[in-house]
Amino acid sequence: MQNDSILQDLQKTGLFMMEKNLAWGTAGNISAKCEDGYLISATGTYLGELEVEDFAYCQGGEHLAGKKPSKEYVMHEGIYEQRPEIGAVLHSSPFYSTLIANSDLHLPSNYFVESMYYLERMVRIPYYQPGSKELAQAVKERAKEANVFLLENHGIIVCDVNLKEARTALQTLEYTARMHITALEKGITINGLSDDTVHQFLHHSGYKPVRQWGEPKQ
Repeated sequence: MQNDSILQDLQKTGLFMMEKNLAWGTAGNISAKCEDGYLISATGTYLGELEVEDFAYCQGGEHLAGKKPSKEYVMHEGIYEQRPEIGAVLHSSPFYSTLIANSDLHLPSNYFVESMYYLERMVRIPYYQPGSKELAQAVKERAKEANVFLLENHGIIVCDVNLKEARTALQTLEYTARMHITALEKGITINGLSDDTVHQFLHHSGYKPVRQWGEPKQ
């Protein structure tokens, strides 16, 4: 994919996130692999109105071209370094997903087909200041364990092989979080699928490629 196509896909992704209530204000940043580095939204940008010039090109921990990148660009880079197959990273703070991240609630992934796949692994990251080296390092250390990260008192990160899959993962996360919290509010018991059924689906249904995960940090 050429740079122009990647930029257009990033613009489309930012607009999608705003229209689907998956981001708000200037909170959040998005990126996609490009050549030997990656393109990331610039600092202070509104994701729903991204222009072509509202991106930075970064590589090897350096800002090489474009506007000043989001201060969290090192966090994105850590994921790309640890996960060569990852092609896109989305960071935002959608309401229900962030409510899960800000609480002790456990979000099950066994509710329906998409949640079983896209939410197969979720990792909690303790609070560190946004844009800090500590936050970037904490995410990098656990990047191989999951594609969904709940940043406590901050927001969420999803990553996937491309922007389309990352958008789907983000929408699935927020939809599932909303379903879970609504069920709790209404006193509804959701009948989740068994561990065996989930395993059979992930490994034998042919729905999507089986993912390989790193060992959880002790």
